[in-house]
Amino acid sequence: MSREDGRLVIEIRDALHAAADPVKAEPMRAYMKSEMPFLGVQKPARARVLRAVLRTRALPDRDAWESTVRALWDEATFREERYAATDVAQARPYAEWAHDPAALPLYDHLIVTGAWWDHVDDVAIRLVGRVLRTDPAAAAPLVRTWSRDPDRWRRRTSVICQVGAGEETDVELLRECVLANIYDPDFFLRKGIGWALRQYAKHDPAWVRTFVSIHYEQLSPLSRREALRNILANTPITTS
Repeated sequence: MSREDGRLVIEIRDALHAAADPVKAEPMRAYMKSEMPFLGVQKPARARVLRAVLRTRALPDRDAWESTVRALWDEATFREERYAATDVAQARPYAEWAHDPAALPLYDHLIVTGAWWDHVDDVAIRLVGRVLRTDPAAAAPLVRTWSRDPDRWRRRTSVICQVGAGEETDVELLRECVLANIYDPDFFLRKGIGWALRQYAKHDPAWVRTFVSIHYEQLSPLSRREALRNILANTPITTS
C-alpha cells in the first residue's frame, strides 16, 4: 500500500470515528450478534461520511483500490470499517475494477472472513453478482464450485448472487445452485433459497411456481414459503 492509499484508509477511519454514536453502538452490535464492536454509525451517516472523503481523495489504479479495500477490512477494529471496505469496493468510480473477474479472489476473502449475512449478502449481490453479469463465462464456473463448497457462506453466495438480476438471471445456474443446497438444513441456506426464488418470481412467476411444484417435497417449508410469498395466494401449487 502506498502512502497515499494509507492516508485514505486513515481518513475513512477518522471520519467514521468522528461520526460515532455510542448510544447506538451496543444495540447495533447486539442486533448483528457481532463479536466485533460497533461505532454506532448507521448506514445513511456512513454513506455521507464516505462520500465526503472519497470526493476529495481518489484511488489512482486497481492495485490501490484493492489494497484500500483489504486494509479497511483486514485491519478493522469496528464493524463499520468493514462496511466501509465494501462501500469503497462498490464506489461508482471503481466499477471497472469491481466488475472484473480478477476481483473474485478479493470477494471470496470477504465472504469467508466476513462469515455473517450482513457482510456476505452485500458482497454476493452487489459485487459477485455484477461480475457474473459482466463476464458470465469467467464467473459462472466459480459460482458453481461455491454451490458445493464446505463453507456455507460460499454456498449462500452462489444461491443469492443473482438476486435483483431480473431478465439477466442465468436461470440454469440458479437452478443448479438451489438444487445443490436444497437438502441443507442450515437456516441461512434455506432462507437464501427462498429469497432467490422469490426475487426471480418478480420476473418469471410461472418458472418459480413450476420449480416449487416439481421440488415441493425437497424444499424446506421456509424455502417454499419465501419463494411463493409474492405469487398470488389463490394460485394453487400442485406437487409432482
